[in-house]
Amino acid sequence: MNRPFLVNFSAIDCKTHLSVRASISNSDISTFKEKKKEVSSPIQSIKLFSKENFRLKIKAIADDGVEVFSKEYDSDNYGKFELKIPTNGQSVNRILCYETSQLRGIDIHMGNFLPLILSNPNKIIISDFDKTLCDTKYHTAKEVYYSLNKPLSFFPTIEPSVEMMKKYIKEDYVPFILSASPHFYEKAIRDWLYQNKIYTSQIFLKDYRDFISVFDGHLTTKDLKKQGFYKLNQLVDILLRTGLPEDVILMGDGFESDPYIYLTLFALINDQADPWKLWSSIKNHSIFNLTTKQNSYFLTKFYRLSELSKQKNSRINIYIRTKDDQIEKLKQTIFDNTFLDSNTQKINYYCA
Repeated sequence: MNRPFLVNFSAIDCKTHLSVRASISNSDISTFKEKKKEVSSPIQSIKLFSKENFRLKIKAIADDGVEVFSKEYDSDNYGKFELKIPTNGQSVNRILCYETSQLRGIDIHMGNFLPLILSNPNKIIISDFDKTLCDTKYHTAKEVYYSLNKPLSFFPTIEPSVEMMKKYIKEDYVPFILSASPHFYEKAIRDWLYQNKIYTSQIFLKDYRDFISVFDGHLTTKDLKKQGFYKLNQLVDILLRTGLPEDVILMGDGFESDPYIYLTLFALINDQADPWKLWSSIKNHSIFNLTTKQNSYFLTKFYRLSELSKQKNSRINIYIRTKDDQIEKLKQTIFDNTFLDSNTQKINYYCA
C-alpha cells in the first residue's frame, strides 16, 4: 500500500509570516517500516524522481492552543512547496500537516512540527557538504557506485570542519546545509549529520527533476556540472527567508566555485556594491553561463537582498577548506573582477 509522506519540512517564523519549504512523495508503507531504522544510502531514495501533485493542509497553533490559521496549498508537479504564509504578527508554537488530495474526504496526518524561531541577534551558518564536511569522491565509476550504495559514513569525515560548525552552533548560530548533491541524497545526508551530532532540518540539495521539467524547473543541462547559478540562487533564497541575519558564516571548499560565489555575496552585503554593476561583472563567468530565463528569474531576488542589506548591519565571514599543498596557491587566486579581488584577503582558509 502507498501513502504520502513528507520527504522534508521546514518552517521559519519570520514574525510577520511563516516561510515554509516542504516536499511530499509516495512510499510503500511496508518498505518504509522495514528500512526506517537502517542507516540510509542514497540509492534507497532514488524513487524520489517520481512526478505527482499533492495538496498540503497546514494548521498553525499559537502558544495558548488557539488556531492561528488553517490553509491548503497545491504542490508543483513534483510534490514541492515553497510558501510564504502571513501570520499577522501572531506567534506560532507548532504546525500540523495533512495531505488532503490522495483519499477523498480524508486528511492524512503527515506530522507535527516546531517552527524555527531565529534568535536576536539573528545568526546563521551555511555550509557545503561534499569536500567541506565529508570527503566524498565522484571521479570514477567505482566512486559513483559507492556514493550511491554506501552510507555516507563510508567516506572520511573532515573533523576540523565538523568541529568548527559545532562550535558556531553552540554559539547559537542556526545551521543550514547547502550542497549540489542530488535531492535523493537528503535522507543519507541527514543520517550522516545526526551521526555527527549536527541537528538541522534546513538541508538544501540540487533537485535533479528540474532538468526534466519544462515548466517547474530553473536548471538546465549545463547546470549538471556548473554549480554557480544553483548555489548563489539558493544562498540568496536562504538569506531572504531568514531576513538577512546580522551574522552569517559561509563554509565551503577550495575545490569548486565556493570562493567566487561567497565573495560575490560579501561584495553585495558587506561592501554595499551596486547590484546591477556587480551582477553584470559576474553573470558571464564560466561558473554561471546563465540562460535568459535564469537571468531574469534571479535578478529580482538579487536586488531584494541588496535593498535588505542597506537596512541592516550584516556581517559575512567566509571559511574555505583546503589542503596543505594548495593553500598558498588559493590565497594568491586572482578572479579578474574588481569587486571580488579587493576582498580576497577576507577569506579564512584552513587546512583539513
